[in-house]
Amino acid sequence: MSRLFGTDGVRGVANTQLTPELAFKLGRAGAAVIAAGCAIDRPIVVGRDTRVSGSMLEAAIVAGITSTGRDVVGVGIIPTPGVAAITTRTGAAAGVMISASHNPIEDNGIKFFGADGFKLSDEIEDRIEASLDDPSLPRPTHAAVGRFAARPELIDAYFHSLVEAGARLAGMTIVVDGAFGAAYALGPRALTELGAHVVAINCEDDGTRINVRSGATHLDVLAQVVRSETQRRAGPVVGVAFDGDADRALFVDETGAALSGDHTMLIIARDLRARGLLVGDTVVVTVMSNIGLERALARDGIILERAAVGDRYVLETLRRAKLRFGGEQSGHIIDLVHNTTGDGLLTAVMLFSIVARSGRSLHEFASELTVYPQILVNVRVERKDVIGESDRVRVAIDAARKELGDTGRILVRPSGTEPLIRVMIEGDDELSIAALAQSVAQTIRDESTVSNAAQ
Repeated sequence: MSRLFGTDGVRGVANTQLTPELAFKLGRAGAAVIAAGCAIDRPIVVGRDTRVSGSMLEAAIVAGITSTGRDVVGVGIIPTPGVAAITTRTGAAAGVMISASHNPIEDNGIKFFGADGFKLSDEIEDRIEASLDDPSLPRPTHAAVGRFAARPELIDAYFHSLVEAGARLAGMTIVVDGAFGAAYALGPRALTELGAHVVAINCEDDGTRINVRSGATHLDVLAQVVRSETQRRAGPVVGVAFDGDADRALFVDETGAALSGDHTMLIIARDLRARGLLVGDTVVVTVMSNIGLERALARDGIILERAAVGDRYVLETLRRAKLRFGGEQSGHIIDLVHNTTGDGLLTAVMLFSIVARSGRSLHEFASELTVYPQILVNVRVERKDVIGESDRVRVAIDAARKELGDTGRILVRPSGTEPLIRVMIEGDDELSIAALAQSVAQTIRDESTVSNAAQ
């Protein structure tokens, strides 16, 4: 039986896979397990993105939490990192974010934060899953039932922390793509407060369009607007796109070129090191980051350490090694001095502040990273375990690895949030690695089909 929790909480199609009934059980079990050592007067913070199903699942999870006798503080629509920040600032027992991040409209998700603002370990998630139908969970009556209080004003503390982390951005024109998601209001507001001229696109509270041709998964839209604004204005124009819950951000430079999280990490890491603030002179990334990032950082004496795919694994490595900074190629950037999780708004404030202080362009900074060819093929499958169970798949991967030799690398892994197997190959020659990636991907498709037919 597959594990309920993925790499970033519990996700599925709302009302069929992620049902109100499951959300209720997660609320009860989560409150009982996570907050077991906390005084009963410490509430649980609950926030959500703009998805249509968000209010339905919020009602269910709030009912589950309060049924255990624990109060809930509802902060409404807010970026995921805002829930983490408010949880720690208010001394809450835990935090819950209702969002499926970059996933399609019909999906939703539930992710938990501990009282320390960090995502849960696998062990605690497994304890929650094991407790979903536990009849011994608390069920008080009378005045001991938990209560719900709407406290959207608590978002202001998170907003002010973003502004305090930034430099003045006067003279900058920034196009902000909110993806019709959780940052639709806070993103433009924070950058405007810092003095930038903001052009907001897809910044509406419209959960029927979240991530649709917008946000961090569709940078071509942002790039087009940046180029258009550049023709209309005298000064440089840059852009930032958030995903649905704004725990990550990706950027477009003054030429309209899209930048990856590797570009962002290189720029911020170099700035931190130059100011003596990069703990251990080390950056933690995932196995997906381009070899070009490793080589560029090495030129500045910065060590690159790789973790498994998923911002939670970057975070675990940072905490274990007592480091400060790291992230993912996809735009999840973690700075433990400012927050306990990936924070797209904070990343935007930090990156644009570096550009503003330096007097250089974002394009100049980004051009210092040589990106080596990297091919990623997503294979939709019914069963992700075909990687480990199929001899043909293993042989295909080994053959590709042998052909690449020392000039490249291959990574084949199941997605933690979608029914996909991801095939990534990196090397010197784009045509040859593209052919290799498609060959391995086709083997996975064939074996997945055979495996499904045998069920």
